Amino acid sequence: MLSMRLRNAKRVVVKVGSNVLTAHSDLNTNAIASISRQICVLIDKGLEVLLVSSGAMAAGLRKMGLERRPDEIPQRQAIAAVGQSGLMNAYEEAFGCCDKKVAQILLTSEDLDNRERYLNARNALYTLLAWKVVPIINENDTIKVEEIKLGDNDNLSAMIALLMDADFLINLTDIDGLYTKDPRTHADAELLSEVNAFEKEIEAYAGDIPGALGTGGMLSKIKAAKKVTAAGLPMIITKGDKPDVLLKLFAGEQHGTYFVPKKEKLASRKCWIAYTLKPKGRIIIDSGASNAIVLNGKSLLPSGIVGVQGDFGVGSAVAFENQQQLSLGIGLVNYSATEIRAIMGLKTSQIKDRLGEKPYDEVIHRDNLVVTNES
Repeated sequence: MLSMRLRNAKRVVVKVGSNVLTAHSDLNTNAIASISRQICVLIDKGLEVLLVSSGAMAAGLRKMGLERRPDEIPQRQAIAAVGQSGLMNAYEEAFGCCDKKVAQILLTSEDLDNRERYLNARNALYTLLAWKVVPIINENDTIKVEEIKLGDNDNLSAMIALLMDADFLINLTDIDGLYTKDPRTHADAELLSEVNAFEKEIEAYAGDIPGALGTGGMLSKIKAAKKVTAAGLPMIITKGDKPDVLLKLFAGEQHGTYFVPKKEKLASRKCWIAYTLKPKGRIIIDSGASNAIVLNGKSLLPSGIVGVQGDFGVGSAVAFENQQQLSLGIGLVNYSATEIRAIMGLKTSQIKDRLGEKPYDEVIHRDNLVVTNES
């Protein structure tokens, strides 16, 4: 199944982590050259490849003569700014050896939260692929703050894979894949070759072990895998410095951990709602509403709402959960938080009497709603 999926893939996202691209607090130009060469071979075979790359911090540290990432946010932002050009120069040189052009794409969550900007980003990336230019994508570390940061490049790679309707996400890291324990400290750690479901022990296996240069760790990769597989997109985590690992994967060899996707692929717009937008609040629903939405694919009506958390406006992305605090999904609301508090528990026929108007029967229409947890 894995080899068939890779053989049939037309578009893939490759994410490369900081620990693959660095050596002794410096850019590992050999690794960059190797990964770039492999991507060029895949492109020449007809595959479209988008590259999500870390490494700006490492390049900036080298330029500034620092051995570790600063603790202060302004200094981190400045280091990333210093290093980004060096990272791109390294890629431009490496891909140039194969007569390939590259393009730099720097994003924040604001670029992906806004539907128009989201579509503009997608159209620009489609154009680059059509031109046979390799998009090299990174978070805009120089300006990111808590409100607009994407989190880390594992999350960003998942968002890009969904944005571009990719057929595969390949995450290249410094470990062979997901182990039952940290293999760097436990000799009896076992590599999981395949993950079909995200049981609690999967995240327990992952832990949260960020490197000195990165912000992710295995746990962030597992969270990225949960996102893309729920949307019907497969993912592999494997060791990025293995010789020709990308070419070997596409030749049918088994490497790393394969995360099996759901059978049905989620529509592009619903991917955007579920896995790109940040919820602005929460709605608590009763068991009747939960069953209607999760089991029967219904819209969320005011009668099933028992609580509202947060302050949000019409059209905002809002999460909904059951009364046991289990998150069930996310959707775009037709009413503000204030209005929902006023009409919750009411029948749709009573909305106009309470608000003076009834623009919608549904608080969240099923077309704007995605169930992310069917437990």
